[in-house]
Amino acid sequence: MSALGNNALVAVIGAGAMGAGIAQVAAQAGHPVKLYDNRPGAAAEAVAGIDRQLGRLVEKGKLQPAARESIRARLQPVEAIEALADARLVIEAIVENLEVKQGLFLQLEALCADNCILASNTSSLSITSLAAGLKRPQQVIGMHFFNPAPLMALVEIVSGLATDPALAVSLYETAKAWGKLPVHTRSTPGFIVNRVARPFYAESLRLLQEGAADCATLDALLREAGGFRMGAFELTDLIGHDVNYAVTCSVFNAFYGDFRFQPSLVQKELVDAGRLGRKSGQGFYCYGEGAESPQPTQLQSHESVDSCVIEGDLGIVQGLAERLRGAGIAVSERAGRGLIQVGDAVIALSDGRLASQRAREDGLRNLVLIDLALDYRTASRIAITWSADTTPVARDQAVALLQRAGLAVSAVADLPGLVVLRTVAMLANEAADAVLHGVGSAADIDLAMCAGVNYPRGPLAWAQQLGAGYTLRVLEHLERSYGESRYRPSLWLRRKNAQGATLDE
Repeated sequence: MSALGNNALVAVIGAGAMGAGIAQVAAQAGHPVKLYDNRPGAAAEAVAGIDRQLGRLVEKGKLQPAARESIRARLQPVEAIEALADARLVIEAIVENLEVKQGLFLQLEALCADNCILASNTSSLSITSLAAGLKRPQQVIGMHFFNPAPLMALVEIVSGLATDPALAVSLYETAKAWGKLPVHTRSTPGFIVNRVARPFYAESLRLLQEGAADCATLDALLREAGGFRMGAFELTDLIGHDVNYAVTCSVFNAFYGDFRFQPSLVQKELVDAGRLGRKSGQGFYCYGEGAESPQPTQLQSHESVDSCVIEGDLGIVQGLAERLRGAGIAVSERAGRGLIQVGDAVIALSDGRLASQRAREDGLRNLVLIDLALDYRTASRIAITWSADTTPVARDQAVALLQRAGLAVSAVADLPGLVVLRTVAMLANEAADAVLHGVGSAADIDLAMCAGVNYPRGPLAWAQQLGAGYTLRVLEHLERSYGESRYRPSLWLRRKNAQGATLDE
């Protein structure tokens, strides 16, 4: 089944920001579009807003004036739902309420032709439930755009239990024709993105609750070491804590209280206090007039170091060795366990154990653990922690070496997996479970997380770079440290490691 032709009428119900954005996407792709909202005048106002957006594109030279006129001519606001009777595809973007959406679909099924596709832009409701009770449930599908729809590339094509597979193929091809990056997924709680993304917020919230570091430091580490565009606290402030907390609760409840998705008491307290983030003027950060942005904490060392010894294969940390050489550090090599020796200090990448536990178990004195970085050659900040027996001199020698490499060094409490490593491991673990449960393919899940929420690398691709065995070991250490099912490694990840297979197979 191929993409819908440009002559196919697309109807969009709901003239809010999302509905208007979807209408703009369809019209820019060449379709005639009817936009309807049950609030009088709302559709016309939205079309005028779209025209202003197009005008700004013309001013910037990104759109020709004639193209703007053509797009505007294809957009028709309507004041009665009956005007949508001739639509080939209807996309609803109304209030996120199951009963309201079900009522709308019953009305549309009676109004539109038998071959009309009924699509929902829901981000969390079950497509199977939306289709229940309809005479033609095979015509119901999810088409989940991300906000703002004209700019965000990802579209999740969500199949319910009764959805015609050919319909999913057709809308997949249609989304591609619209210039989007579609992925197939099943109607399970959170689909791909809202499910797999939960650990990104959850791990930072937990680290804050456990006193690892302050918000500004944890956010800076995710940005400047992990390569994420925003840290979890600034991102939830932007999304709105009422929205983010509600999605977490929805996924948690939908999975019958699985503690992998447990909501945070820290975030609940913000919601209870009305501190919803940017829209209320305060969340984790303050946004009032004159409010100052807090700065991340940073260690300083006055030790002087000009040489270090690399013991064995550093694996993913090899980029740091290159960086040290480039900074004029004399680097010598010898056999060993993947460590860096500088002065009295021993530096190692975290493996998910507490620094003090690893020092004792592995017989390492003055152990300093460093966090994961997206690319050690270009990262601007790194997190460290150290064992209880590490001397201040040894710690400062490790800090001095990292500073010589041009890294800002932020200390975090001795907690398992530090910041970036545990976040990435948990994202990969949830992605692995999503593959195991048939929610999406490994490739589609990685694409969804990059295109939908701007992750610097797909979680499974990142785990592949770390190594399936290393990722699994980090998760096992987290699980042992906390004694919680929240950190249980996915069977899919265990199986891939046992098979010696790559995570994209």
